[in-house]
Amino acid sequence: MKLTVGQAIAAFLAVQYSERDGVEHRLVEGCFGIFGHGNVAGLGEALLESELATPGALPYYQGRNEQAIVHAAAGFARMRNRLSTLACTTSVGPGATNMVTGAALATVNRLPVLLLPSDVFATRVADPVLQQLEHPSQRDVSVNDAFRPVSRFFDRVDQPEQLFDALLGAMRVLADPAETGAVTICLPEDVQAQAFDWPQELFEPRIWHVPRPVPDPASVARAIGVLRQAKRPLIVAGGGVIYSEATAELRAFAQATGIPVAETQAGKGSLPYDHPQSLGAIGATGTTAANALAREADVVIGIGTRWSDFTTASRTAFATPGVRFINCNITSFDASKHSGIAVIGDARASLQALHGLAGWKVAGDYRAEAGALAADWDETVEKAYHLGHGPLPAQSEVIGAVNQASGPHDVVVCAAGSMPGDLHKLWRTRDSKGYHVEYGYSCMGYEIAGGIGVKMAAPDRDVYVMVGDGSYLMMATELVTAVQEHIKIIVVLVQNYGYASIGSLSESVGSQRFGTAYRYRNAATGRLDGDKLPVDLAANAASLGVEVIRAATIADLTAGLAAAKAADGPVLICVETDPLVPAPDSRSWWDVPIAEVSALDSVTQAGQAYQSARTHQRRYL
Repeated sequence: MKLTVGQAIAAFLAVQYSERDGVEHRLVEGCFGIFGHGNVAGLGEALLESELATPGALPYYQGRNEQAIVHAAAGFARMRNRLSTLACTTSVGPGATNMVTGAALATVNRLPVLLLPSDVFATRVADPVLQQLEHPSQRDVSVNDAFRPVSRFFDRVDQPEQLFDALLGAMRVLADPAETGAVTICLPEDVQAQAFDWPQELFEPRIWHVPRPVPDPASVARAIGVLRQAKRPLIVAGGGVIYSEATAELRAFAQATGIPVAETQAGKGSLPYDHPQSLGAIGATGTTAANALAREADVVIGIGTRWSDFTTASRTAFATPGVRFINCNITSFDASKHSGIAVIGDARASLQALHGLAGWKVAGDYRAEAGALAADWDETVEKAYHLGHGPLPAQSEVIGAVNQASGPHDVVVCAAGSMPGDLHKLWRTRDSKGYHVEYGYSCMGYEIAGGIGVKMAAPDRDVYVMVGDGSYLMMATELVTAVQEHIKIIVVLVQNYGYASIGSLSESVGSQRFGTAYRYRNAATGRLDGDKLPVDLAANAASLGVEVIRAATIADLTAGLAAAKAADGPVLICVETDPLVPAPDSRSWWDVPIAEVSALDSVTQAGQAYQSARTHQRRYL
């Protein structure tokens, strides 16, 4: 078949499938793109031909920002449990490098996304072309080399014959849960338009089987031996539980053994919030229930977690001397952390193997203690939902209103600022796919774009995007895409005129909330301590074509949420909150170093507290 490289890519992607447990899925369900001189005649022309000749084979979606389209693809992939994703094509130069942050986010979160950035001429016939960066001594370097450290797979196709290996290698990594992340194939603009005689076999439907690796029996036996000696074991459920669709196995294991379950950000929803073994969030943004049991746990079973610093409270959460870790993970890299017993395998398969504990249970008083702590925290959440704070509501009240307005099947989306921590500890999750907070990279600007991807992946669910004004200002432009594609997302924009999360952190490290409020520069002081900026983000959203609702009170917000649920298209509800009202304390810690020398008393005092807290850090050797 004589096709251009761009046409060959489109035809190939349209017939790739993933399969797990006998169920097939389209591996690449569509392609986001922003066209420029680097791809308009290559992949752009190919997507046009595909749309005209075989509508639906590889649907095209128009984006507004290259970083945002990667976020949308990542949100889509996460919602589909990494079995399907979207491709992203951009032009050369800034269009390509705009995707680098999105690539990092996908790789950190182990989410498959296919990136097809255009590159400069392979022939170099017209160097330097528009938007080309020239390196004086390395002529084969382009800005696209910035993708190398943030991609799980990277290739550059300088001639058509190289496309075979590039495409097959890319699909292998996209479909491998142990290897997946950003997959990048750089496509020189001249090569995209070059014709080649392709074998028909390349375009036959191809199924990529997603395995469920079974852990080594010896490692399972070691884990069971340690668990049988445990008095106060604790399970920490990570994202791997949800991606593996192992929530039923986790529930059965927890119920059979009585071991309480805490959840990471990615693992939240592994158990319903009101399950008898559920403790909710753990770590720096955790519940007091989970953190209290973590402090005294003698064996910690991590299932599908990469043990981030927020999960371990910067290695202070698990305080018992000699605490042992059992790490059930599909990657040896994560399974070996904290000197743990490495049970390397699929989360569902690993939980099934651990049923070798049959008949063993925790003591009744330990089970009762966990239940009492969880009940106490639930009362704390209820109070936070109904503080009655005024004149402006607290953020916890906004979360409560959204939680109560949403259905059990609906999804909440967030990523950065103070909101993710508050959601982690306060959101009452009822469905394993109902909580979608990107906290691996915690990227400001992810929320709206990621929410669009979530809704595209799950059109039968209402999607609530919780975003602060700081994140909104980073990347609100994909609201236009939501309008264009009739993608209904409900955006709850929390306006507090600044960076609430970093403002609080700044205060805790002695930096006095410097540079975290949206204020005019004061002519008298020369500092940013004047009046509030007259920013009207609701008007901004309306100008993009979104239906906007302004809420001054929680009652207004509740009414607005009901109206938004009944709407057909994207809706944004803007509510102003008091940034100085914190969520309930987690009784935990996060390691943020403080200046060792300072003329500020506030920094000196914070430094003393910091040094004291550091004494509780452990190496887990």
